[in-house]
Amino acid sequence: MSAFQPVRGISAIHRLNPIAKLAAPLLLAGALLLTIDWVSASVALALESVLFFRAGLGLRRFWLRTLPVWIAAPFAGLTILLYGRASGHSYFHWVFMNVSDGSISLAVATTLRVLAIGLPGVVLFVTVDPTDLADGLAQVVRLPARFVLGGLAALRLVGLFLDDWRSLELARRARGVADRGRLRRFASQAFALFVLSIRRATKLATAMEARGFGAPIQRTWARDSPFGWREWVLVLIGAAIAAVALTVTIVSGHWNFIAG
Repeated sequence: MSAFQPVRGISAIHRLNPIAKLAAPLLLAGALLLTIDWVSASVALALESVLFFRAGLGLRRFWLRTLPVWIAAPFAGLTILLYGRASGHSYFHWVFMNVSDGSISLAVATTLRVLAIGLPGVVLFVTVDPTDLADGLAQVVRLPARFVLGGLAALRLVGLFLDDWRSLELARRARGVADRGRLRRFASQAFALFVLSIRRATKLATAMEARGFGAPIQRTWARDSPFGWREWVLVLIGAAIAAVALTVTIVSGHWNFIAG
């Protein structure tokens, strides 16, 4: 199974244009990156949590898909806690590490902001089919067809590379050369996969050129990529969450411009 195989379902979110699914979290991320404070991130995360259950993932699948974000957020906060800008009372100091009131506040804000930005992006992206995304990029965003099709082909090959890695590992074990030296084995196996990927990419590029994928003409598409009122609603929801989060943090006096 490909690592980029989308989650399918019958909920409305699965039928939305992928461009809207990318635009909504990008708007939210752009707004939250303007300030580092726990209020804006908390408000955004609370509003997003109400919508997560409408994505049709299911509780177990939601936790599995978003697990990397839940792991990355505390580690990002821990880094800021130990090495962030010190201010106020200092609780712990050793060499470059300094835990203070300021670093604690920044660590909490960073952790919440990573969750507020990462979770909606993951939830929406796992419902995106790569082919639908390519159709949207070409027909809605109007990106060059050559670039879009090349990206689609590369994305489709990711799952195949994972299968190749497993096959290389099993083949080496069958020959008895994969029992010792994990680091050396990883390096040699990675190089073998690199060579294999170059050969496959060359063959794929030749095949695509032979079939006219690189022709300098106006390309037609087998499937339409409509962008209607449902997509605009999703984009407006992302913009509304961002606006509410920023408004609350400004009114409450917690606004902390990132360049300040």
